[in-house]
Amino acid sequence: MASGRLKLHWVLRPLWVLHLLWVLPMVETVTGTSGPLTWAHMGPPLPASGVHQTPVVDCRDVCGLNVSDRCNFIRTNPDCHSNGGYLDYLDGIFCRFPPNLLPLAITLYGFWLLYLFLILGVTAEKFFCPNLSAISTTLKLSHNVAGVTFLAFGNGAPDIFSAVVAFSDPHTAGLAFGALFGAGVLVTTVVAGGIAILRPFTAASRPFLRDIVFYMAAVFLIFYALYLGRVTLAWALGYLGLYVFYVVTVVLCTWIYQWQRRRSLVYSMPATPEVLSDSEEERVSSTANSYDYGDEYQPLLFYQETTAQILVWALNPLDYRKWRSKPAPWRVLKVLKLPVEFLLLLTVPLVDPDKEDRNWKRPLNCLHLVISPLVLVLTLQSGAYGIYEIGGLFPVWGIVVIVGTALAAVTFFVTTNSKPPRFHWAFAFLGFLTSALWINAAATEVVNILRSLGVVFRLSNTVLGLTLLAWGNSIGDVFSDFTLARQGYPRMAFSACFGGIIFNVLVGVGLGCLLQISRGHPEVKLEPDGLLVWILAGALGLSLVGSLVSVPLQSFQLNKVYGSCLLLFYVSFLVVALLTEFGVIHLPSV
Repeated sequence: MASGRLKLHWVLRPLWVLHLLWVLPMVETVTGTSGPLTWAHMGPPLPASGVHQTPVVDCRDVCGLNVSDRCNFIRTNPDCHSNGGYLDYLDGIFCRFPPNLLPLAITLYGFWLLYLFLILGVTAEKFFCPNLSAISTTLKLSHNVAGVTFLAFGNGAPDIFSAVVAFSDPHTAGLAFGALFGAGVLVTTVVAGGIAILRPFTAASRPFLRDIVFYMAAVFLIFYALYLGRVTLAWALGYLGLYVFYVVTVVLCTWIYQWQRRRSLVYSMPATPEVLSDSEEERVSSTANSYDYGDEYQPLLFYQETTAQILVWALNPLDYRKWRSKPAPWRVLKVLKLPVEFLLLLTVPLVDPDKEDRNWKRPLNCLHLVISPLVLVLTLQSGAYGIYEIGGLFPVWGIVVIVGTALAAVTFFVTTNSKPPRFHWAFAFLGFLTSALWINAAATEVVNILRSLGVVFRLSNTVLGLTLLAWGNSIGDVFSDFTLARQGYPRMAFSACFGGIIFNVLVGVGLGCLLQISRGHPEVKLEPDGLLVWILAGALGLSLVGSLVSVPLQSFQLNKVYGSCLLLFYVSFLVVALLTEFGVIHLPSV
């Protein structure tokens, strides 16, 4: 069930952010002059010749300038520069597109944002998560440990990488807090409430109390870091340590529960013969009552594929039999996915423990030994390490190609097409690293696009995080958990609401800040967007306290009234957040 949830989680995630972009008001006029449909000017105009004399000016002030001054302002203002990524989106909007084509530029950016979400979903669903599953199988981890570590990492990969990228710049740290807290409020209210409305049920008391207490502790620690305005090395390690403690607690609670269950079974049936475990019973029943129909689909005459044919079929992302049986919307989405899937098949090794050959494709895997390390060095830090020349003579990517070609040649001559080698498990780790960096590269572009949209529409990073980024990253959780509830698993879906976001918050903030500190920064400065961040953190804390009090009072019986109250709370929170963003709600000036 966990693997099925993973697939559904990622298939549905990237589909609907475009609607949000269409309904955002195109309020900029061609001339850039003031009027009822323009942004208000937030300060005196800066002449083009004097822009560079201002050390740091809010980049969002660009829309208050004359059209002729905007490009120079974007290129000379440090606040408009991005620390990573391959494309300069602000330069594209204000320097590449004519002013009268601003709506077209925003629309194209919206489509590209949608496609980036699609890239995130495909990479995580078909490459990142399967390789994580293969690694956990290779390391012989239990389902509990794998669930709260590798499975949680697989589910929260875009959230984690988006947070890591956002924390690389103090100006975009609000985007990370907005996304993590916004997704937390969304999941603990809309998703949890929707599950209770779709199928009322009785929650598991101990797991619910455990998860919600840990989540409240995580929110409090991050709230305190916002109050201090910085995250030190000790705090970053503390976030990661708290998650490790949570993993240990989950494992210990599960072990104690299983021990008590075995003990009760022994005392209740002292004279019965040895009782099979659940897994053993399933294995025996499946062996006795099932028939392997796989042999019936084998060809009558033995046919061995050539190396070239294996390579061609391995790089083909389209299943023709499935294509003919699927409806038109699925085919349209598949056409959009084909370029991404082909590129990922070419660059990311995939190990499947469920297959007899563990997905061993000799020519393609040998090609991966050349291409995957090259992708690693060209995506790490947006290619900064890959183009670095050693001694000013030879680039790093050239050395990677030479070493990879040598390894590929040796592997090709010591292996066969029919049997995977003993070291095939190493390809799972290579695939994990490569897919992780692909996700990181896509997440970097997502953060940069959202920041650019914030500049154009004069929105804070926090409100972008709690709306577009949080909704885009959480839509898969919404539909997958609702589907689980409809299928009769509301308890599992409700538990996933709290377990997954604990990982996202603690590891997202802890790992993002730790990576920044490791690059030579003594601490990570936080620049929260005024009152809005405190409203966001307070709303999340209030929703958790409300659930902690109300659910035990209902004897853990979650009904439609409880679900409706949670939905009403989220709508109220969203209204207050937007009113705060547009200045209707504000702190009184002293």
